Amino acid sequence: MTTKHTPWATALATWFGCGFAPKAPGTVGAIGAWIPAYAALTYFQLSPQSLLIPTLILLLPSIRAATIVAEERHLKDPQIVVVDEVLGVWIAMAGASRLNVTSMIAALVLFRIFDIYKPQPVRKLESLPKGTGIIADDLMAGLYAALVLFVAGWFNLY
Repeated sequence: MTTKHTPWATALATWFGCGFAPKAPGTVGAIGAWIPAYAALTYFQLSPQSLLIPTLILLLPSIRAATIVAEERHLKDPQIVVVDEVLGVWIAMAGASRLNVTSMIAALVLFRIFDIYKPQPVRKLESLPKGTGIIADDLMAGLYAALVLFVAGWFNLY
């Protein structure tokens, strides 16, 4: 199936241009999601778990946007698609038991480690079709990071 170019899909999939970074677009996308999320959590004094709300709201549109951009580029997982990092880092941040700069930086770092090294079943999830596979592996990397962050908080490590 051929898709017609849709600007909304490109904007969302690239997280409003972060995916066009010439180097490390995944890291730029993760940071591009981390900064406003941390600012919003701090300003509105929200719990890190509140990030699960925008994650769920954006999940299906993100899968669709990733599918459209992948089809337009004729690639399984184009580097410019970074909305998967956005959702993954928000899940990682939601694993923090306390909101502070240490826990939030740890969430970002842990997420990128799991996203880059892709322990099982993270790597296996990439084989799911279209945008689902693009997004699912980062959701699992975010869950792994959230679990490590949660356990670290349980032991008062931050």
